[in-house]
Amino acid sequence: MYRTAVSSLAIALSAPAVAQETTGPDDGEVRDEQIADERRENPVDSIIVVGGRIDPYRIAGSADLIDSEDLRRFDHGDVNRVLRQVPGVNTQEEDGFGLFPNIGLRGSPVERSSNITLMEDGVLIAPAPYAAPAAYYFPAIGRMQAVEVTKGAAAIRYGPRTIGGAVNLRSTDIPTDGLAGYASGQYGSRDYYQGQAWVGGDTDYVGALLETYQQGSDGFKTIDGLPDADTGFERQDYRGRLAVHTAPDAPVEARLEFVYGRSDLEANETYLGLADTDFAAEPYRRYAASQRDAFSGEHDQYRVTGSLAFSDETRITATLYRNDFARSWSKLQDIDFDGDGSFDSISSVFVNPDDNAGALSILRGADSFEGAVRIRNNNRVYRSEGAQISLERPFQMGGARHNLAVSVRYHEDEEDRLQNEEFYSQIGGDLVFERQTDLGQQANREAKAKAIAFYIEDRIEFGALTLTPGLRYEGVDLTRLDYAGSDPDRSNGPTRVRQTNIDQWLPGLGATYELGDAILLAGVSRGFSPPGPGNPDARAEESWNYEAGVRYRSDKVQVSAIGFYNDYSNLLGNCTQSVGCSVGDIGDQFNGGAVTVKGLELSAAAEPRLSNSISFPLSLAYTFTDAEFDSSFDSEFFGDVNEGDDLPYIARHQLYAEAGVNMGRAAATVGANYISELRDDPGSGAVAENERIDDRIVFDIAGSYALTDKFSLFARVDNVLDNQYAVSRRPFGLRPGVPRRIVGGARVSF
Repeated sequence: MYRTAVSSLAIALSAPAVAQETTGPDDGEVRDEQIADERRENPVDSIIVVGGRIDPYRIAGSADLIDSEDLRRFDHGDVNRVLRQVPGVNTQEEDGFGLFPNIGLRGSPVERSSNITLMEDGVLIAPAPYAAPAAYYFPAIGRMQAVEVTKGAAAIRYGPRTIGGAVNLRSTDIPTDGLAGYASGQYGSRDYYQGQAWVGGDTDYVGALLETYQQGSDGFKTIDGLPDADTGFERQDYRGRLAVHTAPDAPVEARLEFVYGRSDLEANETYLGLADTDFAAEPYRRYAASQRDAFSGEHDQYRVTGSLAFSDETRITATLYRNDFARSWSKLQDIDFDGDGSFDSISSVFVNPDDNAGALSILRGADSFEGAVRIRNNNRVYRSEGAQISLERPFQMGGARHNLAVSVRYHEDEEDRLQNEEFYSQIGGDLVFERQTDLGQQANREAKAKAIAFYIEDRIEFGALTLTPGLRYEGVDLTRLDYAGSDPDRSNGPTRVRQTNIDQWLPGLGATYELGDAILLAGVSRGFSPPGPGNPDARAEESWNYEAGVRYRSDKVQVSAIGFYNDYSNLLGNCTQSVGCSVGDIGDQFNGGAVTVKGLELSAAAEPRLSNSISFPLSLAYTFTDAEFDSSFDSEFFGDVNEGDDLPYIARHQLYAEAGVNMGRAAATVGANYISELRDDPGSGAVAENERIDDRIVFDIAGSYALTDKFSLFARVDNVLDNQYAVSRRPFGLRPGVPRRIVGGARVSF
């Protein structure tokens, strides 16, 4: 499987060396030096592309950068609130804090962010990016210094999931100008707190950074019969970076960096929502049957990166990485409502609550039959590790300027499930333990993936025209091993082994043409998302993605308009607890056939000034998305689908706008986010009330005042108007967005 890939890679790596021999000094080399200086001076104002950086304005495709200034304006700890300022991003809120985000790009399914490529500092960061990508671990957005969102033809350089695109979170770098430090803290409603602190510095040869991030809350929901129960969370992050490098004046810049990160999350979260009538009366209520639902996760991150930068702007970067993640989410699975020994799906209660009044009363806290409440311990361990190397080299050939980028990655990951269940009786509103099954009886299996991927891209400049052809290869071996429930130590070996092999070539071509301050762009690329292990009947998600648009940037305004068209030959549906799947096993996948997603992404920003010290920053991001099934079929997972039916949980209209004022040391910003109605199931026309999530508009406001150049105070109000709105019906009833939250705090740096 890998022989063709390795041969092609060898040709690619040799190409720049041959081309370089035909060139000599000219104006292109002077421009390379100027670009290199800009990159060193403004490292956070550019997008990381393979081993180097580029202005997102010049990328042949859709690329957006949320820099440190954008992040600190509101200083949100919720990634949903951060990403809404980027057009083309679809999110489904869940817990009100962004602990378990659901992110899609350009109409790709949002469930657990499993249909996008998710990275931290250019390294895959999902728990098991190939075998089990569902983002039950997501890096804390509050400790990041920048976020990159790449879609369309520009996204195939990352992989493995290239249909929607990629999100890269960039953590705090080691300071380069001597010793420096930063600390911020905020505290507010319902004991919400968020704090970050780091200290680090760099000498001629050594740099280091120590950082911590803390976040938590008592929660904003109240459990029936337990008014003092904690429905909040606690997150603790600790990171260290150590780098050794050559002196600044060395002819070759060499750097070796070690990174270790630890993250712990405890969250009293549940999948259980509310019936419509209960939600209308008290949206922040939680049913008594969810009282023992709790999540615990531990994540360890290891990374070693070495880089060489030469005087001709050739750069080689190599990274070894490993991520270990262990999680346990004990949560309500189902209930024997009738006492007949058979457990009933909770989702059926919410389909027609009037016909299930007795079952609904048990969810609310009425006495159940003995041992009738089943809680599943979703205990899983993940490992993800690999090595990647990239090369970037500019050169001149045939009257054109080239920038060749090559990247290769070998990766392994796995998910290990060893799960059991507990049974409770609900008596007087309390869940009383009765019994539990042995470890492994509910699930005892492993899912494994091995993958080799490489990417080659050449950015070719012919005056005002730039062409960026690229090619990606993904070779994936997937294995699922099932063990007997009575064999928790797996001494008898697997009872069943299922394997899948995938070879996929993904071409892409992007083009830009400069017209003064404007850039025309267009691109076409092959989209791909591999199936999961143990799904021999599931076909890979595949598509052809097209985009075209224009960007304009001047001293006064910046505008972008990009249309996109994604033509899926097959869409995969993933059976997960978070979507309330009641068919097959968790992890099973279902073919959804052809799907068309088309839309428009608009963004604009300006900052009119009254004087040197008074300005009014304005920005806007709008997304129109039309996502439809192209065929009619009847599916256990998707239901009864008709041609032209809309995909669920993809908003047709999304708008985010900011308006602010800067007056010397003082600043204030208002943000408004509008999301049109969502449907819970595929369908067309008007959405039935029991399948609808209503449209909403939510306002946030933030302000700051700098007492000195190094010390400032700030305050923020989330959901200023205290709107009560639903974010989801999945998997079991309506769940709310966060109510009004007021926080205040301070920042200090040196």
